[in-house]
Order: sequence, then structure tokens, then C-alpha cells
Amino acid sequence: MAKRIVKPLKQGWTFKQADDEASMYLPVAQFPTNVHLDLLANGLIPDPFFAKNETDVQWVGEKSWKYRVIFQSPSILTGNSRQKKAVLEFDGLDTYATVVLNGVEILKTDNMFVPERVEVSELLVREEARENRLEITFESAYLVGKRIPEMYPKHHWGCWNGDPSRLAVRKAQYHYGWDWGPTLLSCGPWRPVNLEVYESRIADLHFTADVKQSLKSAEILVRADIEGLATTVKFDILLKDKVVGTEVAEASHGTATATFLTQNPELWYPAGYGMQPLYTLTARLFAGCEEVDAESKRFGLRRLNVVQRKLVDAPGTTFFFEVNSIPIFCGGSNWIPADSFVPRISRDKYRDWVRLAVEGNQRMIRVWGGGIFEEQGFYDSCDEMGLLVWQDFLFGCGNYPAYPEFLKSVEREAIANVKLLRHHPSIVIFAGNNEDYQYQESENLDYDPEDHDPQSWLKSSFPARYIYEKLLVDVTKEHAPGTYYHFGSPWGGKNTRDPTIGDIHQWNVWHGTQEKYQDFDKLIGRFVSEFGMEAFPNIKTVDSYLPKGCMERYPQSSTVDFHNKAAGHERRIAFGADKLTIGSRYLVENMQYKFDPIEQFIYCTQLMQAECLSSAYRLWKRQWKGPGREYCAGALVWQLNDCWPVTSWAIVDYYLRPKHAYYAIKRELAPVTIGLKRTTTTLFPPDNKYSRIPLGISHKISMWATNLSTKSRTVSVSIRAFDVTTGAEIYNAAVREKIILPPNCSIEIIELDVPVQGNSEDAHMKTVIAAYLHDSSSGRQLARYVSWPDPLKYVPLQQPKHLQLRIAPDAQSVEVSAEIPVKGIALEAADGEAEELVWDDNCVDIVPGEAVVLGVRGLKVGEEERVRVRYLGL
Repeated sequence: MAKRIVKPLKQGWTFKQADDEASMYLPVAQFPTNVHLDLLANGLIPDPFFAKNETDVQWVGEKSWKYRVIFQSPSILTGNSRQKKAVLEFDGLDTYATVVLNGVEILKTDNMFVPERVEVSELLVREEARENRLEITFESAYLVGKRIPEMYPKHHWGCWNGDPSRLAVRKAQYHYGWDWGPTLLSCGPWRPVNLEVYESRIADLHFTADVKQSLKSAEILVRADIEGLATTVKFDILLKDKVVGTEVAEASHGTATATFLTQNPELWYPAGYGMQPLYTLTARLFAGCEEVDAESKRFGLRRLNVVQRKLVDAPGTTFFFEVNSIPIFCGGSNWIPADSFVPRISRDKYRDWVRLAVEGNQRMIRVWGGGIFEEQGFYDSCDEMGLLVWQDFLFGCGNYPAYPEFLKSVEREAIANVKLLRHHPSIVIFAGNNEDYQYQESENLDYDPEDHDPQSWLKSSFPARYIYEKLLVDVTKEHAPGTYYHFGSPWGGKNTRDPTIGDIHQWNVWHGTQEKYQDFDKLIGRFVSEFGMEAFPNIKTVDSYLPKGCMERYPQSSTVDFHNKAAGHERRIAFGADKLTIGSRYLVENMQYKFDPIEQFIYCTQLMQAECLSSAYRLWKRQWKGPGREYCAGALVWQLNDCWPVTSWAIVDYYLRPKHAYYAIKRELAPVTIGLKRTTTTLFPPDNKYSRIPLGISHKISMWATNLSTKSRTVSVSIRAFDVTTGAEIYNAAVREKIILPPNCSIEIIELDVPVQGNSEDAHMKTVIAAYLHDSSSGRQLARYVSWPDPLKYVPLQQPKHLQLRIAPDAQSVEVSAEIPVKGIALEAADGEAEELVWDDNCVDIVPGEAVVLGVRGLKVGEEERVRVRYLGL
């Protein structure tokens, strides 16, 4: 019996416009691919990311396109080989595709997320050196989709973002445009196409692992589904290339199983909590003594729980992730596709993105439901680096239909992708959708939490409830029983707004009621899976989409404005500025800024984002108070990344250039941190409740510390205060000589009056306070935080006269100091070579008497002149 062979069909593809007889076949630029990439490579469209070219390429999405490849049949099929089976594998066709092989239609698709297999044994040319012609015609998903709502007029077709017809099309929803992304409705063979020839094969390799509560042993149940006559399967489990377990099994009714019992397993942990050892499960299929097929998957052993239990002294329940008996505060971010054209995202680029998150002290990333089930390279990187993954199913911001054909397609999609993803130890939760329950609430669609009849849901105005609470429940229970399933995000039981149960999306700073970001502690939830603040990208990213020498290199220009898709926030600007003010109310309320030069304006928007988001992490993390008091167990910022060069909520822009918020979040998610918050209270006469004349105003500052590590720490706590105008130290005290920080929680330390110099009414607005944690034994500084008066626009900022930069002798860091407090010192390349300077930290506050050290790569000793400094008030 011959061994299974797989022949990738990735060379020689051509394409053309299918509905234009005069058009010629042209070469594709890469494979897998999509039509925009190929048109761009052949010079037939301008770069959709440049200027306003997105508008000029909309015609592409309303045409049909044909892809063709000519390939030879493998020699194994020639001669007397009729017993061999030949299958064409299509890992992903986007979206409405008709596939023809040698003149015979073999497949029609309507879902870009479903891999397809078609047996073509009788259609392939078997004579030596004879060629096969494979053609795939892609219809316009937009035009096909527009006709579907007309077929189901009783359904309430509605959504946020994009055209409502997207709800009927199983295509990446962000292709229809979002409030951070362009409308680019592409098509094509976006994942590999292979020809597979075999007599027997391993159709699926799967396992379930049960790590016992003691963590001292694990039971691994493995299963191989077999197709063909071969029946003997040898299972091996390897760790670090060493075989740690072997079993041989005979298949029965197409299935071979084995059980492995492992003592003292090497456990997989999130980054920062332990190592990420990955075992390899290999299955080899034998016919007699001859190996005919083999499959392998990497996996990690960990004990996972999503803990929802009553709190000691607060309403509702917890919602936290426990890995190997360790509760994890899941500080992290949301992930959208890293490009509008996924085929050009390399495995290395996925790895770079995941590394950025992990190096930023993030512990979780949420794969958002309006994108795609990501490439294996993304999840592999998460496995290897210890980044937990929250995986949405692909429904977002709308009222999806549930007619029979749609449900059938969704079920195939769910089963196929759960099977593809379930072996990854990084994936710790599946969620049914993104904000569809919120849309249901906003439109007052039918939802009765007491109705437990799935058939009645299908007859309601919110029929997709059947998908989230029945179909996906069944799929995950059968195919990934060890992974927690959540009905949606946000989801809390009876509604999505209850902050005491499940997860919430907290948009009442940027959207909604537009609260002050300093009050994020009043906007708490048990798990905050979305929140955000916009900022401009790096100036080099802005320049990448502006024509050279154009007159639009200013913040309010038409093209710059075009590269901000957040609709509606112009109306929030009551201060004479355009939408680029990033909710100008936040800049106006909090800091002084100017539009010119654009570089300084960009800096101010990024500082604003950094201040806002770090406040959220700092204040919510304060509520991670230990067993029974896990009032907030996670904060995932919207969003980590962009799919094109744009002003958005991302903390790292399309070209992987971190914004200042990235560094601020990194500092807040460090293993040990110290936090400060100022409060102002107006005091009135206690014996006259009607008086409006205050006795005075109290300015307090509270202090707490957070230890996210698994070991207690003994620390000393100190505090210093400075006059912002002179730099004079006005307060210096050891708050605690020795205090124990318990593991994995926050503790309160002290509340003090804000130190002031003089007795003027606004003296507190001149006081900058720095707090420090030092290891009691070694004296090493563990954490530092600088508190500035709020709002910053009232602070009488001064220009430092002795701002010093010094490159360390090993050129691996830069030391920064000044004689007065300086807010938000940001270092950047002065010569425009920003790509050569990579910072470990940036946009930091400094106070007199200390030097802040920022790690850097790309500088040499004596190159201080290559570094430009920005700060608030420059």
C-alpha cells in the first residue's frame, strides 16, 4: 500500500475578470492570494491603503473573478492505480466559489471559513505527462449577499458597521468596513489548495487531557479517525524530542484510540507564571509493516477552570480564569485581523505581533468575532509564548438570520474550526459572538431568559439566539469538551449591562455617557473584555498614506480624516476642532495641545490614550483583591492592532509601531506595581445642610500595591513630592519600612493629604507625587508611579533647562533626567530612522533627583543627537 502524498498546488496560478471576455489571464503575485493583491501586483489598481484609494477600488468587490491553474497528475496515479483515491483540498475559498476540474463542476461554496474536500479520482487525467485544468470562479459576495435579505423579508436585518447584507454572508465581516477599517470586499483562494492521493489516511487526530487536581498526574485520551483499509496506529507522545509514551492500537469502525497516564507532567503556564512546554502527539498509520500516513499535533498540559462563584462581600459572581490552580488577572488586548488582505500576513509577522503582546506583559488576547479564525501560526505563537486566547465565533454587531441553509453552513463552519483549533493550550474560552446581544437589546428584539425552548427562539425576532445558545453549545460540548463556552461577549445572564456577572464591554468613556477616564473605577465589571481610547499612529505611518509634497500633512486634512473610520465622533467636538481630536473633549478636558506641528499633536493624542488606558488597568487591577474578592479579573483593551494605516483605538499601529499607550499598559501589567489616586472633596458645615458656602476642600491621595506574581514580597514604601514650577522637593517620607505584599492580589497601603507648598487655593495643582516600592532585603526598586494633578491642562508646566540624555556604555539603554518634574518624556529618532530604534519603555514621567533608564536597540555610544525628546508642554 502506497504512502499518502500531498501535492501543494501553489505554482502557476493565473487570474482574470470572469465577466469580461476581453480580459486576459494574468499571473498571481503569491499563493494563497486574493484578487486585490493580484490586481495590485499587476498594476491594475492603486494601493487601497494610500490616500483615498479605497474609494477608487470599490468596483473590484462588485465583479466576479476567475482563478486557474494547470497541473500534472502525480505519477502515482498512472498505470494500474485505480484503487488510489485522489482528493482536492481547499482550505479556504472566499466566498461564493464554483470549482471546475477538467470541464466538470465539482464544488460550489458559500462560506469562506469551511475547508472543503472533493474526491476527483475519476476526473484526473491519468496518462503520463497529461495536464489537468482547475478553474475557480468567485462571484461578488456583496452582490450575492444583497439579494438574500429580499428572500427573507420577515427577518429584522440590521447591524452596526457595514451593510446589513453581511449578516447573511459567511465571510469575514470586517471586509464590509468597520469603525477602524476600510471596506475592501475581496475574494479568492485565501488558504492553500492541495491535491492528496492515498489508499488509507488519518482523517483526524484528536485528544482530550485531564490534568488531575493535584497537578501530579494527567490522563490523555487520544483518537485517530481512519479512512481506508489500513488499521494499525502507533501513537507516540514526545517532549523535547524524547518519546515519553508509546501505544499501538487497532482501528475499529474507523477509529483507533489509546490512553496515556502521565506522572509529574510538565505543565503549560501563561507567560509570567511558568514555562510553556509543548508535547507532540504523533500518530502513524500502518498497513502491515508499511507506514502509509502520519499526523502530529503539539499540545500543552494544563488544568483550566473558568471560576464563577459568589463573592464574599459584593453582589454577583466572579469571572476569572484559573490555570493550574493559579487565578490569573487577564490583562491584555483584543485582536482584529492584522491586514485587510490576510494572505500577505506571514508566519513571522504573526510571531512579531504575539511577541509584542507578551513583551508588553499581556496575558490574554481576544480574537474578535468580526474577523477570522486565525492562521495556525498565530495560535502556535500563543502556545509557545504563553498568551491565553479568548476565541470568538465569527458573528459581530448584528441580528443574524437562522434559516435552515444558514444554520447548516454555520454548523459545518463551527465543527470544522473547533476541530482545527482545539489542540492549542492557549485557547481557554470560546464565545458565541461579539455584541449581538447588545444589538438585540438596543433594538428591543425578542429575548425571554425564562424561555428555554430552542425552537421558539427560531420564530422570534432574534433567531440567532438558537446559534449561540443551542448550536454552538452542542458543537463545543461534543468536539472541545474541555474548553469553556460563553454565549457571547459581553454576556452576563439576563442582560449585557450587569457589571456583577460575566463580562462587559465598557464603552462609557469613548462612547456612551463619555465619563471621565479618571473614574474608570466607577465603571468596573467582573471582567472587562472591551474598552478603549483612540490615538493617532506614528508620524511615519501617517506619512505612508500621504502623497509626497501634498498640502494635507496636518491633523484636520481631508486625507488624514479619511484614515479615521470612527463615525459620529465629530458631533462630540464642541471645541472648534475636527474628529482627530480623539474625542477632542478628552484633550480639551485634560491637557494643553496644538495642531501644529503635527508631530506634537500626534504625541498629545498618544499621551492622552496612554493616560486613559493606564488609568483603567491601574484602577481595575486594584480590585483584584484575592480569594473571594476578585471584583475585577480582567481588562482587554480595544485593540492591540490595526488592519491598515489608520487613526484608531489600537495601541500598536499597522506597521507594528507601538503607541505610547503600549508602554503605559506594559508598566501597569508588570508583576509588581504601585498605584495612586487623587480625590477632592468639598467640605460643608455639618450643622447647616442648606449652605452652599464650603468650609474648605480636602485633597487626598490613596496608595495601593498589586503583586501579580505567585510569591509574596516584603517591600518598603516611600513617597516624594515636588513643586512642579521649581522642582523643589516639598515632601519625603518612608511610608512603610516593611510591608508584605501577598501573592496574586492588590492591597491598600495608606491614604494621605496631598502635600502642598504654601496655602493658596490651587497649591495642590503644583504638586507632583512619586511613590516607590523597594525590595526590603536588596533595596532594589520594584515599582514606581508618578501622580500628576488632574486635569493636566491646569498644571503650570515648565520647560526643563537641564534635560539630560545619556547613552549607557553598552548602548543598550538611555538614561533621562531633569531638574524639574516632566510629564510624558518620549524618545524618538531625530533622523527619521525610527525603524532602527526599538524601545523597551517610553513616554515616562520623571522627577528631580533620579534618572529613568529606558532600554533601546539601534543606538551607539555617543549618538545622543540621534534622539529627539518630546514631552507635555514642549
